[in-house]
Amino acid sequence: MGNLFSSPLNRLLDFKSPVPSDIDIAQSVEPHNINLIADSLGLREDEYEMHGPHKGKVKLEVRERLKDTKNGFYVVVGGISPTPLGEGKSTTTVGISQALGAVLGRKVVTCIRQPSQGPTFGIKGGAAGGGYSQVIPMEEFNLHMTGDIHAITASNNLLAAAIDTRLYHESTQKDGPLFNRLCPPDKAGKRKFEQSMMSRLEKLGITKTDPDELTEEEKVRFARLDFDPDKITWRRCVDLNDRFLRNVTVGQGPAEKGYTRETGFDITVASEIMAVLALSTSLADMRQRLGHMVVGTSKAGEPICADDLGIGGALTVMMKDALKPTLMQSLEGTPVLVHAGPFANIAHGNSSIVADQIGLKLVGPGGFVVTEAGFGSDIGLEKFCNIKCRYSGLTPDCAVIVATVRALKMHGGGPAVLAGKPLDNAYTTESLELLKVGVCNLERHIRNTLQYGIPVVVAVNKFSSDTDAELDLVRAAAKTAGAFDAVMCEHHAKGGAGARELGLAVERACKQETPNFKFLYPLNLSIKEKIEIICKQVYKAAGVEYLPLAEEKIALYSKQGFSKLPICMAKTQYSFSHDAALKGAPEGFIVPIRDVRASVGAGFLFPLVGDMPTIPGLPTRPAYYLIDIDTKTGKILGLS
Repeated sequence: MGNLFSSPLNRLLDFKSPVPSDIDIAQSVEPHNINLIADSLGLREDEYEMHGPHKGKVKLEVRERLKDTKNGFYVVVGGISPTPLGEGKSTTTVGISQALGAVLGRKVVTCIRQPSQGPTFGIKGGAAGGGYSQVIPMEEFNLHMTGDIHAITASNNLLAAAIDTRLYHESTQKDGPLFNRLCPPDKAGKRKFEQSMMSRLEKLGITKTDPDELTEEEKVRFARLDFDPDKITWRRCVDLNDRFLRNVTVGQGPAEKGYTRETGFDITVASEIMAVLALSTSLADMRQRLGHMVVGTSKAGEPICADDLGIGGALTVMMKDALKPTLMQSLEGTPVLVHAGPFANIAHGNSSIVADQIGLKLVGPGGFVVTEAGFGSDIGLEKFCNIKCRYSGLTPDCAVIVATVRALKMHGGGPAVLAGKPLDNAYTTESLELLKVGVCNLERHIRNTLQYGIPVVVAVNKFSSDTDAELDLVRAAAKTAGAFDAVMCEHHAKGGAGARELGLAVERACKQETPNFKFLYPLNLSIKEKIEIICKQVYKAAGVEYLPLAEEKIALYSKQGFSKLPICMAKTQYSFSHDAALKGAPEGFIVPIRDVRASVGAGFLFPLVGDMPTIPGLPTRPAYYLIDIDTKTGKILGLS
């Protein structure tokens, strides 16, 4: 029967039909005090910090106490190529966990990303799940939570300020005064190198510890980073959708004396610091990764990193509390660890390694950690396998692929699905012909996932307009494509009970199948070889076109010694190709790579496919039109 675990915190929900809005459901349930959730997991009082009554920061030291405990089963949830409305992947991640924990009595932890405020106030809305499968309090989850994303924004922009400040001061000062200001004498006339400067000295091969002992040449090498202004790659960030910040000019004030530079903003969840947070395994590891982030290139062609600016330690100080995962809960009282929030289309799209590690030890043998990879097997799940698992050393026991009849009809040639527009009748009436054509998208996602040696369970999210014939067709196609099982589920309307059969199928897959996990490519291949393996084996492209800037960057990063890093493709989620309009399972196209960026601290290279922006824009009618507050009660209205 597995690891049976009956918790008095698992609550019965009062299901209503039709299903009320997400926020109405979330606000109808009073969350348990988080110390009760922590206690149910076996966390000690000194192993977490309360952040109000319903959130807690879990300390990484719990891993040391439980180091001899065997891990539980590791389940990753991905999806098919979605419509702009989303297919319920986060909802399914929570639904499986509620089924396993609250319904089937297994010990379970859900590990998911913190949502960005870009989608929350833009088109998609929040990411707490939906219906009767949500993380609560959903308002706290979808807004500021414990401030981790704000810490990333501040850290990212401090580094950006340090770059432009250094560029300015090197441009306006001679060698001697520049060195003297970096290493000023104390009242006794003695100079010293700060701890934050040691990494640069080591990089330069300077072993002297007294600044006054440096030769004039060594002083210049130490003090002058000599940025090439056209090759500064670090950008500022903000956690909002704002298309007008994609390209900006800085330094236009009179005090900057004409030292202007073109740059731009990314959305915070695309910042390399977010990726560093998600991929770090300890405070020491995070310190090293932050210091190694490459922010530009010198005029001599040498990479310049955060530690060259002496700022790696300060960034770590700003990020130290963010390294602790946040403990929350589902509607049915199962534990949730929320940590990190990189987008999957413009970053690596997975929650943190440390949250998964902590969860796997807390649930123990027979328990389950259910984590989510953003979008489909071509995006978040591919990066989960080739980046996250490579750095964590963890391998999944099962993958769940979330599909809907609606999305598969779209891939079969159905009319465009647009946010804010009513669905065409093709999606609300039976159409087996569209579905037969469109299941090719699901079939490819299954085959893509199987090539990593992971058993696949397909979760078919049922909508009220889906017919039995349509659901049977999808399930049959999934099994023919190699899925271990394909299960219809209704967790949006029925909570954990609506995903009971899905939970059982996941458990069977974990116990009956023996994963033979393997990476898609070895790291010792060239940059282009790795890109082309992804494009040809996952996307089914005929080839790759490298635009001039991408060619220049690939040559530069190869020369600088970064060619052995894994690849993190920035690509649309709506198609296997670079073109969101190519639905189904297209083949034979050419993938255009317009640029390649290096996230050396995080540990990957970052090709930009086609016109993929790194900060989204707002639509004509953003979600913020729906959001308000009751000024008498303080109750938030309209959040989704």
